[in-house]
Amino acid sequence: MKKTIIYSVLTVTALGFAAPIIIIAYNSFKGRLYITDELFALPNDTSFAGLSNYIGGIEAVGFWSALKYSLFITVMSVAVIVLFTSMSAWYIVRAGSRSTKLIYYAFAFSIIVPFQMVMYPLSKTANVLNLDNPLGIVIIYLGFGAGLSVFLYCGFIRSIPYEIEEAAYIDGCSPIQTYFRVVFPVLRPTAVTVAILNTMWIWNDYLLPYLLIGNEYKTIPVAVQYLKGGYGSIDYGYMMAVLVLAVIPIIVFYLTCQKYIVKGVIAGAVKG
Repeated sequence: MKKTIIYSVLTVTALGFAAPIIIIAYNSFKGRLYITDELFALPNDTSFAGLSNYIGGIEAVGFWSALKYSLFITVMSVAVIVLFTSMSAWYIVRAGSRSTKLIYYAFAFSIIVPFQMVMYPLSKTANVLNLDNPLGIVIIYLGFGAGLSVFLYCGFIRSIPYEIEEAAYIDGCSPIQTYFRVVFPVLRPTAVTVAILNTMWIWNDYLLPYLLIGNEYKTIPVAVQYLKGGYGSIDYGYMMAVLVLAVIPIIVFYLTCQKYIVKGVIAGAVKG
């Protein structure tokens, strides 16, 4: 009886979280007038619009261009975060000096700093340093993603026996060779977790791309807002279709990799 109650509660909760996505999905096949008047009604012979919303939405927002920039920024940012934060965490843990402890606490403190506190000086600094482009924003994402990533990596590295690395040094490996041949393969569970969490964040991020790269290099979240016409009018059919196209890649990615999240977070929470 207890398990039945728990599963029932979790099922209702899951449906509650999935409901907005389901509503958006079936409304993307309805005409714009029927969406506003009959939001929760399923498409019928009268309201069904076929793929016209998808075709029109793709053309209206320049979807393929936005997809290109979203993919580039997300893939590059995640790759940079996974590589450089793991190297930083390895040095912080293995050096174990007072200065590296201060660096670790600085990374940990950056997790709690809200973006709204630094967004205006950040946008000005990015403009002065010519970072207001798809390549420059990758560096900025590295800065914002480093805190949580270093925290997770440090927790996992503390659980790795140092004798493994000593054996590599004895066999003639340099520190760089030891990292790539011994340390990084062992970090794979946490690396996958860091990649998943940062991919979901960067792909769905609106405010940072909007402030830094704006109209010239529109990502998908930024492009969606351009469906708003004069006097605040919105073609909800186009918007629903574009939102479905934007959500599908990240849902597929998450469902494919979700099994690694809990494993990696638990591994990264180990205290040395």
